[in-house]
Amino acid sequence: MTEKKLHPSIQKFKEFVKNNPNLIQEVRKGKSTWQELYEDWYLLGEEDQRWERLGEETETESSPKQTESKGDFMSNMMGMFKKMDQNQIQSHLNNLSQAIGAIQGLLSQFQGPKSTNGPVNPPEGPRNPFSFRKD
Repeated sequence: MTEKKLHPSIQKFKEFVKNNPNLIQEVRKGKSTWQELYEDWYLLGEEDQRWERLGEETETESSPKQTESKGDFMSNMMGMFKKMDQNQIQSHLNNLSQAIGAIQGLLSQFQGPKSTNGPVNPPEGPRNPFSFRKD
């Protein structure tokens, strides 16, 4: 059976998992999914402190994310921002802006024309639709 050619980043992630068997235990215990670990690895890189902490966690911890301090969170966020590709972020923002513009255009088609003079008034009709005239 021939093996499909995998994306180079997936091949690198597989090598990373082979070097860090505690990732397999993390998935087997249900603490994370392969998708979450791959995304974290892709964004944070192999040198991040998260990978070192995986081996140190004990089974008695119910929620390890709650014990992190705000300073640690901020340093992780700053590290992520430094590693991000600005051109890729800009292209994603442009795509998002175009999508929002398309949605706004679609909504404006369904809403109809708006008057800019004042508040929107309901269409005028007879003031009393059940008025009867005396003979």
